[in-house]
Amino acid sequence: MKTITTTEALAEFCTAAKTQPFVTIDTEFLREKTYWSKLCLIQMALPGADGEAVLIDPIVGEQMSLGPLYDLFAHKTTVKVFHAARQDLEIFFVEGGAFPDPLFDTQVAAMVCGYGEQVGYETLVKKIAKENIDKSSRFTDWSRRPLSDSQEAYALADVTHLRDVYLSLAAQLEKNKRKQWVEEELSVLTDPATYTVTPDAAWKRVKTRTTSGRFLALVKELARFREHYAQSNNVPRSRVMKDDALLELASTRPLNHDDLGRSRLLLREARRGDIAEGILAAVKSGLEMRADDMPKPDLSHENLQVNPALADLLRVLLKAKSDSLGVAPKLIANASELDAIAAGERDLSSLMGWRAEAFGDDAMRLCRGEIALSAKGHQVVVVTL
Repeated sequence: MKTITTTEALAEFCTAAKTQPFVTIDTEFLREKTYWSKLCLIQMALPGADGEAVLIDPIVGEQMSLGPLYDLFAHKTTVKVFHAARQDLEIFFVEGGAFPDPLFDTQVAAMVCGYGEQVGYETLVKKIAKENIDKSSRFTDWSRRPLSDSQEAYALADVTHLRDVYLSLAAQLEKNKRKQWVEEELSVLTDPATYTVTPDAAWKRVKTRTTSGRFLALVKELARFREHYAQSNNVPRSRVMKDDALLELASTRPLNHDDLGRSRLLLREARRGDIAEGILAAVKSGLEMRADDMPKPDLSHENLQVNPALADLLRVLLKAKSDSLGVAPKLIANASELDAIAAGERDLSSLMGWRAEAFGDDAMRLCRGEIALSAKGHQVVVVTL
């Protein structure tokens, strides 16, 4: 077991990785008390049962540059393999502005290969590699040093078994001609917009069903302050105020500290100091916002004239198609998209790309009355009319 703590050692390993068809990668990080994830450990392994596997320790090697790793990310002939890559990629994007290319995510591939929705790494390792992972170190504080032998072994298992999982899934994708399906999904993971939350747009992540422009103006200003404060001070949004407290403040419209003190949901530490001042300023700004500048409520879903019978048929079709293809249904379409199709919407991801082949084309034929659904034994089959 080798631990890398210097730029030179990292460069040597990454140079070796560039000669390989793929490399498996995982990270350990902490985020409970911060806005930005704290990178604690990087695990990497080269192909083959005897392929070198290393731990890259940015805590012990605090002077180490990750530049050689980002150079490897850009190396086109080496596939970078992750499992459930989103949080790992966010860390690398924030830290170094880099995305791995080409990328392979075994969780995404597994959903296309019949292993269910968001299947866990342990499940894949057990089903594909026929190995069991020791879970005793799963709740480790990865920022503490030194790491024990068992913790290091647990971390390395995240990339050593991943080699067999990758090879199996890649072969299945090739056999079923679904490689392009996965590549379409991975394009979202390497889009900077996936990981970029600007304070001005933060309000869109707050769930509210109101149609009041003034209420939305207050939500927007409060969410803008919360996002800016959380990013600037590297604290979780919830440490500033949770969504329910934000919505309460948008409703009660506090104008002074006494008003803030009457909040039922605002954290005690948020009722004074910089957070309190920021909240009051945000409320004032929301109340003063001109009508033309207020956010517009999204009424698209409410205005849909859904044909409920057709929506039910689409759900049956989706289940039949997903079962037949061995693809997780939620990867193809969610409930709101099925309602939108039944209401006549056509600019939907479930009707484009590989999803059109898997489901969308037949969904359109069903809407046009060109096909019907029939029971055949324990299966639902498509019948051309």
